[in-house]
Amino acid sequence: MHLPIDPQASEAPIVPLAMVEQAVARAAAALAAAQRDDGHWVFELEADATIPAEYVLLRHYLGEPVDAGLEAKIGRYLRRIQSAGHDGWGLFHGGAFDVSASVKAYYALKMIGDLPDAPHMARARAAILAAGGAAASNVFTRIQLALYEAGPWSTVPTMPPELILLPRWFPIHLSKMSYWARTVVVPLLVLGALKPVARNPLGVKVDELYTGRPVKAGSKAADRKFLWTAGFTTLDRLLKAGDGLWPKGLRKRAMQACVDFVVERLNGEDGLGAIYPAMANSVMMFDALGYPAVHPARAVARLSVEKLLVIKEDEAYCQPCVSPVWDTALAAHAMMEVGDPPAEDRAARALQWLGPRQVLDVEGDWAEERPGVRPGGWAFQYNNAHYPDLDDTAVVVMAMDRARGRAGAVHDEAIARGVEWTAGLQSRDGGWGAFDADNSYHYLNNLPFADHGALLDPPTADVSARCVSMLAQIGEADGSARMTAALAYLDAEQEADGSWFGRWGVNYVYGTWSALCALNAAGRGGDHPSVAKAVGWLKSIQNPDGGWGEDCESYALDYAGYMPAPSTASQTAWALLGLMAAGEVESPAVERGIGWLARHQDADGLWGQEQYTGGGFPRVFYLRYHGYPKYFPLWAMARYRNLRRSNARRVAWGM
Repeated sequence: MHLPIDPQASEAPIVPLAMVEQAVARAAAALAAAQRDDGHWVFELEADATIPAEYVLLRHYLGEPVDAGLEAKIGRYLRRIQSAGHDGWGLFHGGAFDVSASVKAYYALKMIGDLPDAPHMARARAAILAAGGAAASNVFTRIQLALYEAGPWSTVPTMPPELILLPRWFPIHLSKMSYWARTVVVPLLVLGALKPVARNPLGVKVDELYTGRPVKAGSKAADRKFLWTAGFTTLDRLLKAGDGLWPKGLRKRAMQACVDFVVERLNGEDGLGAIYPAMANSVMMFDALGYPAVHPARAVARLSVEKLLVIKEDEAYCQPCVSPVWDTALAAHAMMEVGDPPAEDRAARALQWLGPRQVLDVEGDWAEERPGVRPGGWAFQYNNAHYPDLDDTAVVVMAMDRARGRAGAVHDEAIARGVEWTAGLQSRDGGWGAFDADNSYHYLNNLPFADHGALLDPPTADVSARCVSMLAQIGEADGSARMTAALAYLDAEQEADGSWFGRWGVNYVYGTWSALCALNAAGRGGDHPSVAKAVGWLKSIQNPDGGWGEDCESYALDYAGYMPAPSTASQTAWALLGLMAAGEVESPAVERGIGWLARHQDADGLWGQEQYTGGGFPRVFYLRYHGYPKYFPLWAMARYRNLRRSNARRVAWGM
């Protein structure tokens, strides 16, 4: 679904630099006020209805005392985001109906106490039934229903815990899956074997969401192959037929291996993988194995879930994870772009906070593919030592490198280790994935379990561009083997229209901004064909109001080119930063984009944005970063001011 563009929009006048300066000062003051006392920033990270709904269901699964006040707030949140257009719940603001999200939201509201014949519940139920009912939901939703005896285990693909014991060369192996899939799947292996039943003290079921008619399983995975799908489907049937035949000793050893995997990665109060689905699954796994609530492992796992709650005066929801390292690094870049002493001081404090969070002593799962590489990355969350990521690491390193003029050699060792780790995880095709090297086993997306299409972490243009930006900014030689391979990868990934795909941000605007920054840092000017083509694409999709917008439907498998969407603050900033990296600071497109930001700055000095411009899993899971409209527009306006007031027109940094 595409939201309409404002019909009243018109060409924007040029904004005087004095007004830009005022806007920058107001935004910088507001962002400074949001910095925590210890120097870091962290903003809310909002997903769709599924996470708060699953949180409600988790509490009832465990039979915990009802927190009526909290449930009332979550209920208000779920009712507010129910679509008035299709009566269900989508995956992003204004998004189309999604049956899985709608089933979970409906079940949670019923668990909270909403009556099935209430108008909003009746409308939701009708929409769910029209889409095939609960049987049409995805694998993870069917597992949730099966745990409540609200759906059959027979419709859930069989994943025996013995999977964890297979040798690494085996075609289906945990190390061949992405980090997020790995941490979610391992506790599910135990749950799938034990098939526990939720305590569910209220006895709430959702029988009314089933049509009684068979539903053909769907998939949101790209480029599925018939033979692989048929083979894996046959394997699933065989596993189901032999489900009770596994030797007891082998089953016991496999279950213990799953527990050991989870316990090693529990990550204290930050939880398994520091992501909600894995954290919730670990709690249910411990419960199914008979661990009492006071057992240290189960207790800390349960606490980690609670720390994801956002509780406000009238509403509450559960975040999928938290983003302090990402928010802090990006906000520090924005403050360094502002460049006055107070802003520089804010950035310096942020880098002091980031320094100790570099992972130097844990060889995470990434080391299975790259043994011998020394740790040196940063994670996305407060703590997630087994799973640092390349994107955060590149952004932090670039911020620390940029601060050298003021901080001297304070961060030199951290920069060197970050670069060493990043270079060590370059994939064979020249690109970088987010968490692992060469995680490109695409045949696994044909597994019945992989209907979400996000089982893997292959190299992507946006992360690869960030790594190129970092290497170029620190002075990597243009002709080095790794830089040559990386630039060749980016060239190969450019779309025919000139854009680049954005895996972790929505979408081609995000990817194109990332790539243009990288190419500029690597020395490609505006006259280079790939740069010129990308600039032309960005200019061609600029909205009449001067801004840029793109929604999550751009990840559709049948994507046929850019579709107009309302302008947003973060996407307008990305487009501007990309164009300025290509030398376009004085172009009318940039001037009009700056005008859009100036006109849409709120009274508090920041920008509002309900649209989801963060990527989770294309076609399955999206994110609303509440920090994006706070630091990216400031960054873009400050850069515009700096370039216009200087004699230079080339951006000197990798971002």
